[in-house]
Amino acid sequence: MTVGIVSWGAYVPVYRIKVEEIAKIWGADPAAIEAGLGIKEKSVPAIDEDSVTIAVEASRNAMKRSSVDPMEIGAVYFGSESHPYAVKPTGTIVAEAIQAGPNYTTVDMEFACKAGTAAIQICMGLVKSGMINYGLAGGVDTAQGAPGDALEYSAAAGGAVFIIGKKNIVAKINHTLSFTSDTPDFWRREHQHYPSHGGGFTGEPAYFNHIISATKRMMKILGTSPKDYDFAVFHQPNGKFPSRASKKLGFTEEQIKPGFLVDKIGNTYSGSSMLGLAAVLDIAKPAQRVLVTSYGSGAGSDCFDITITDNINEIRKKVPPVNDYIKDKKYLDYAEYSKFTKHYLLH
Repeated sequence: MTVGIVSWGAYVPVYRIKVEEIAKIWGADPAAIEAGLGIKEKSVPAIDEDSVTIAVEASRNAMKRSSVDPMEIGAVYFGSESHPYAVKPTGTIVAEAIQAGPNYTTVDMEFACKAGTAAIQICMGLVKSGMINYGLAGGVDTAQGAPGDALEYSAAAGGAVFIIGKKNIVAKINHTLSFTSDTPDFWRREHQHYPSHGGGFTGEPAYFNHIISATKRMMKILGTSPKDYDFAVFHQPNGKFPSRASKKLGFTEEQIKPGFLVDKIGNTYSGSSMLGLAAVLDIAKPAQRVLVTSYGSGAGSDCFDITITDNINEIRKKVPPVNDYIKDKKYLDYAEYSKFTKHYLLH
């Protein structure tokens, strides 16, 4: 059975803060920070925005692009590290906003930055089994970084949503697989607002091991190589890691550039690889092939091999592309940023 992406939608808040503005507060060298992270600025949620509002906007965009009756949405799954409620699902609020249901299943998902891609895999399984006609899978975050911590320079806000089904697909998902291990590189305990991380440990044994292992396994199973893909999207915790991983795997800068957003909006955590894929779908042509590999600390990667179909041109221009959200921006100073993110209450 052919299963794939029927539609997609994205949303990135309008507000930004420059790395140099954050560095100025903590007495850090902005040039060194930018060079080390490969990030110049990041997106910031407005004072009245959270992961639910981002999920609603992205979902409405996905529905506008498609001809899917919201009553046919049988599953609503959102991955996030920043669900606003500890006990109250994000999915029910989103489903109500798009006028779905009540005949749908939902549960909030969390696996660091890869929960959104796991949601896609689950929706694929439900569609293939015949349990549902369409599933809504999203990755959204208003990421947290403690004041003065290295994460503060990169933790950002945004997300993307995909409708998964078997009719009128715009991108066929040829195959998906995962590579997972118990690698504790990043964590946040109950009642802690900000996450902790293992510093340099987040690199080789965590991000690179999982991204590279999942991608190599995919290409081995399918008998492909980097030259068989027009685009490649890897999780983007900073500007250096995905560039280095792509080179290790044999992908070129031209292949990763269309989905490379971290230098402009920071690390949107569960939204990172999802937004990268959405940006690729905004420009991809029929028959082009896309490889996507997410990464979530704790640790695991989901990999997808995708082929664009002829249907994509019919729905592409119905809502703003990702790059429109990226270009539309307003800058904050650190005081405004602290107010919006409530740092002044939490530190």
